[in-house]
Amino acid sequence: MRRGGGSVAAVLAMTALAGPASSFAQAAPPTGAQQSRDGSHDFDWEIGSWTTHLRYLPEPLRGSNRWLEYRGTTEVRPVLDGRANLVELSVEGEAGRIEGASLRLYNPETRQWTLNFASARSGVLSPPVTGAFDAKGQGIFYGVDTVGGRTVLVRFVISDVTPNSARFEQAFSDNGGVSWETNWIATDTRR
Repeated sequence: MRRGGGSVAAVLAMTALAGPASSFAQAAPPTGAQQSRDGSHDFDWEIGSWTTHLRYLPEPLRGSNRWLEYRGTTEVRPVLDGRANLVELSVEGEAGRIEGASLRLYNPETRQWTLNFASARSGVLSPPVTGAFDAKGQGIFYGVDTVGGRTVLVRFVISDVTPNSARFEQAFSDNGGVSWETNWIATDTRR
């Protein structure tokens, strides 16, 4: 597990075991350096147009190693005076097209972001992941979702951030955060 995620994953695991995914609604209170840090502009670097290369594992948590590849664009716009942003993803590959939108909202009380994703294919807003960027500029976000009828932990990591590129990685855990299976890797390059 990545550094800094152990205690959050444990809390999420207990929450997941205690009830359905919808019961996870509150983020953990900020701790340490996060308490004094205003992260309301942590996504300012991403505003603009990006070329996206996406690898997607269509059958997560089934032992599959079949990845699908997509290419396309991501557009990121600020909303609510920069305390939120709207991401529009449009990529194509041999398996078809993925279109989606993510609304990212900053909570000044907890000093954390929620990332809320909706796919055009399903028309459903998935449960959010919640977290923040650390002192090294890596964003780590956790949540709970349902995959194949099972409640799973979700970890979303934003890393390798530069003014012209970034990496986005999503992983699921069906064993309370003991192990993680990556199922979504996107690299963005500024257009």
